[in-house]
Amino acid sequence: MTLKVLLADDQAMIRRGLRLILEDQPDITVVGEAADGAEAIELARRLRPDVCLVDIRMPKLDGLEVTRALAGPQVKDPIRVVVVTTFDLDEYVYGALRGGAAGFVVKDAGPALLVEAVRAACNGEALVSPSITLRLLSHLNATAPRGRGMPSPELSGRALEVVRAIARGRTNQEIAAELFISLSTVKSHLAAIQAKLGVRNRTEIAVWAWENHLVSSPGDGSATGRTQ
Repeated sequence: MTLKVLLADDQAMIRRGLRLILEDQPDITVVGEAADGAEAIELARRLRPDVCLVDIRMPKLDGLEVTRALAGPQVKDPIRVVVVTTFDLDEYVYGALRGGAAGFVVKDAGPALLVEAVRAACNGEALVSPSITLRLLSHLNATAPRGRGMPSPELSGRALEVVRAIARGRTNQEIAAELFISLSTVKSHLAAIQAKLGVRNRTEIAVWAWENHLVSSPGDGSATGRTQ
């Protein structure tokens, strides 16, 4: 299966570089390029790529507006969006993830992480650059109002353990090992948690957990930013 990617960046040189990185992979092809946000939305809706790589700062509509238009909570048939930018400001990251982005990658993170982010998004997973993951989530934990959105009584004790593990950046395999359960059980918990919380991906589960103070520290240092 070939993964179809749309690039949206106002700099032609950046688009060319992203295309070279992605099309070096045998199963990824770039189906279109957009130089501004309005064009990105039009092309995405017409071409229906598997993933859109979207810059934050673009003419006409910025990356956050593009993300909300293509992947926002109110979009009936969302398209996966990964924000790729040189700016890792917290408000951009938080706005992108809240807007429905399936990942947030800093351009200097390297080609391997970019390709991994595309693959993760196509698999319904999410990836945030390791350099910003724990900083962002710790910030949410420190600033979210106390008492906001208390933990759902519909989540079992085991489900809450899975939520906390996700918030610390654990992979499914790591969660299974830590909780002494099978990988398929972890995936079942994950699907149930997403349904009950009304979120679309693991990144949103992590944000929910930190906003609700289910995690009180950045963890033991092993979180990587990958939410697979």
